[in-house]
Amino acid sequence: MRYDTKIAIAVRENLAAWQKLNVASFLAGGLVGAVPELAGEPYRDGSDRLYGPLIRQPVLIFAASAAELKQALQRAQGRGVRAHLYTNELFSTGNDSDNRAAVAAVPTADLDLVGLGFHGARKDIDKIIKGLRLHG
Repeated sequence: MRYDTKIAIAVRENLAAWQKLNVASFLAGGLVGAVPELAGEPYRDGSDRLYGPLIRQPVLIFAASAAELKQALQRAQGRGVRAHLYTNELFSTGNDSDNRAAVAAVPTADLDLVGLGFHGARKDIDKIIKGLRLHG
């Protein structure tokens, strides 16, 4: 199935593996929180046991340098696509309130981005992530 929208997460390539997974997980959760219809229906196995829903469409994960993340953020802002972000400072905070305060303390141009998440029209997301390579 081809969706009209696209979900893309870009993660800074020079992070430790645990950090990459953490960033991607936080961003995916934030995307579903902002766009609840991204969540599919719950699953039920053949024994009639119920499981939680998953995101209803593929999530593409891209590797990016710090400069590429800044460029993707600028492209998103220019297209009116809201970005979900994770900055380096968030690795040292312990709760959502401190996370928001850490981001609020830094002007856009100085954000130390380690991850970005996007959901929007396929053509817009393709232009925002242009030049990034799938994470391998």
